[in-house]
Amino acid sequence: MGLLQEWREYAYGVDMNSRQGKAIWDKYFAQEKAIYEQLLADPSQVVTGTVRELADRFGMELNYMAGFLDGINESLKTPNPIEEMEEDTAVALDIDLEKLYYHMVEAKADWLYELPAWEELLSQERRKELYWEQKKSGTVVKEKKIGRNDPCPCGSGKKYKKCCGANK
Repeated sequence: MGLLQEWREYAYGVDMNSRQGKAIWDKYFAQEKAIYEQLLADPSQVVTGTVRELADRFGMELNYMAGFLDGINESLKTPNPIEEMEEDTAVALDIDLEKLYYHMVEAKADWLYELPAWEELLSQERRKELYWEQKKSGTVVKEKKIGRNDPCPCGSGKKYKKCCGANK
């Protein structure tokens, strides 16, 4: 079984509202925040190494590092092979800052997208644009329903019920 599968069974196999589930996720979120603070301090540096080396470097358990790599993968310029990942798999954290910010908003991770480091990395205007772009992406807009007595949308000038609606 690969590291990612082990992480998913460990983290998602427990009720998140149970004491054990909360403990797992509280620990993960604290460690995740600490890693992002380090990465965002110098985002031009591409962090590389094996999964084991990165876990040791950031003081994280191996399965938690697998979870971190799963979370950041969509925000990398070149995604890592996380599905087949083992502890000796070489990975690189070449971050696309705009994608990362967007995905943090998508995950509703305000403890991450509100980190002070973002003020130096992306302008306030760009952060707002990315925030609203992400929020709008999840919005479903229903088209206005045509009423029986409304003018027909085909442009005939007749009421919908006497025109295109008569066939329904």
